[in-house]
Amino acid sequence: MTESSATVPFRIGQGFDVHAFGEGDHVMLGGVRVPHDRGMVAHSDGDVALHALCDAILGALALGDIGVHFPPSDERWRGADSLGLLRHCVALAAERGWRLGNADVTVVCERPKVGPHALSMRERIAEACGVALDAISVKATTSEKLGFTGRGEGIAAQAVALLVKA
Repeated sequence: MTESSATVPFRIGQGFDVHAFGEGDHVMLGGVRVPHDRGMVAHSDGDVALHALCDAILGALALGDIGVHFPPSDERWRGADSLGLLRHCVALAAERGWRLGNADVTVVCERPKVGPHALSMRERIAEACGVALDAISVKATTSEKLGFTGRGEGIAAQAVALLVKA
């Protein structure tokens, strides 16, 4: 007999997102406007960190991905603030009896430098998710000048989220 998911006290989801650089003077990362000599090519604000986290939460809930909930074909989401998308995903979890236990987000890029903004990103994400600051990790790595991120063509992010019974 298969155990019902209702009896498991936690769920884990992972997410990944990528956006190419385009015209602009900043990128949104973790809900923070980070000065940069490029912008992001995206339907919403292009915040790869928050998009990966949304996908991690949706994955833990087995509700598909960010494209299902906020399709780029829907003009309502053009230029959308990704903190609002994250709040929506957290609300979907709450409606189903789950809350975010913790999240770990890794941004992959050569530039801009994420470290100076990581604390602000953690604060914005924690507030949007309704959790303590120590439940949110934001870190960055480069790809050692390999691949599209190494060539400075875009930014990627991955995230893991733990949902616990509310």
